[in-house]
Amino acid sequence: MRPGELNLMTGGHGIAHSEVSTADTAVLHGVQLWVALPDADREAGRDFQHHVPEPVRIDGAELRVFLGSVAGETSPVRTFTPLPGAQLDLEPHATVTLSIDPGFEHGLLVDAGDVRLDGTAVPAGELGYVAPGIDILTVTNRSDGPARTILLGGPPFEEEIVMWWNFVVRDHEEILRARQDWEAASDRFGSVEGYHGHRLPAPHRRSASSGSERRGIDRRRRRHLTLLPEHSVECPRDFDFAR
Repeated sequence: MRPGELNLMTGGHGIAHSEVSTADTAVLHGVQLWVALPDADREAGRDFQHHVPEPVRIDGAELRVFLGSVAGETSPVRTFTPLPGAQLDLEPHATVTLSIDPGFEHGLLVDAGDVRLDGTAVPAGELGYVAPGIDILTVTNRSDGPARTILLGGPPFEEEIVMWWNFVVRDHEEILRARQDWEAASDRFGSVEGYHGHRLPAPHRRSASSGSERRGIDRRRRRHLTLLPEHSVECPRDFDFAR
């Protein structure tokens, strides 16, 4: 995987994968996001897609659309819900205005630059959130150098989830079954051909009643913006979604 490319891994019912760097790699810099699949699709078969989005020039910026549709550009990558995603690199002191779906919530993750989202400062390493109801986004780079951002979006996710280790499920019993299947090396998760490292064991599990496991529950609409599998994406400058 190289800068500006996308890896989309769909775990569905279960998947195993490895992540390794090349021998001459000194620094890894990218974004990894986890996407919760809707209940109707969460037992889907495992899948993997790789895509290299073409950079497109817009006024004051360069755009790479890796998911969904943004600014008239559409990615061929398949998703279970409409998920616009793009790397937006702004020139110094540039302002970009984008039309967006007012039914979606959006997030702008800033990697570098002095960035304003609809007039609000979003520091590097943080995500600016925009609730549904807005049809125009204005992104401004106030710095003397270029700014790099990731624009994300999608319909609000109203389903309750439980997230523990690498498992994203709907209740405590499903966590127990998933952990048991993983530790037993069952066919549910498959295998990684050509990988010679050790299989990662699941951590010791505490009781959900302690609250440690249930910290992953979101009773509202915490969609796929859990930084850093169900559905996994890797994106521009090494970008990854996971289940």
